[in-house]
Amino acid sequence: MHASCNSFVELVKNRTSCRAYKTDPVPRGHIELMLEAARLAPSACNKQPWRFAVVTDQDTRLRLVNEAFIAGIPMKWAENAPVIIALGMERSLVTHKIAPKISGVEYPLLDLGIAGEHLVLQAEELGLGSCWIGWIKPKEVRQIVGWPRGIEPVSLITFGWPADGERKHRPRLSADEITKWI
Repeated sequence: MHASCNSFVELVKNRTSCRAYKTDPVPRGHIELMLEAARLAPSACNKQPWRFAVVTDQDTRLRLVNEAFIAGIPMKWAENAPVIIALGMERSLVTHKIAPKISGVEYPLLDLGIAGEHLVLQAEELGLGSCWIGWIKPKEVRQIVGWPRGIEPVSLITFGWPADGERKHRPRLSADEITKWI
């Protein structure tokens, strides 16, 4: 367990978007524990739409960074992340296509957000850094990781050991600024 995390709130406070990694490999057991945390996430109607592609192969990681990121925001730092996990969505007809038309709520995106956050919080507990990347080209991600057409790539998340001095916390709005009590 990450030495400075002794409560859930402390764990959440410590988690930041890491944009500088050591190239040291991440043990497979750590990745499996992260995936287990994500697998246990709740989902609408228990559809569990998340799919993961764990990319540790250096050539494939470089392809993702160089071919699957949308141009405009340089993210060369991601090349050093020893693990990139593609987060994909397998939609079900009723829960993910019909229900959002009725309610206006994109349930599978909520589901994937919960599962992805389970991933990054488990990584934080293990002392790993992570960064969500939504600035992606889904078609290229699908092709690179070898997913069928039924899985829609939603995000890439980088993981690895943070480089020295990398932990930078950005200011957050106060609870009073974001909360309305009724």
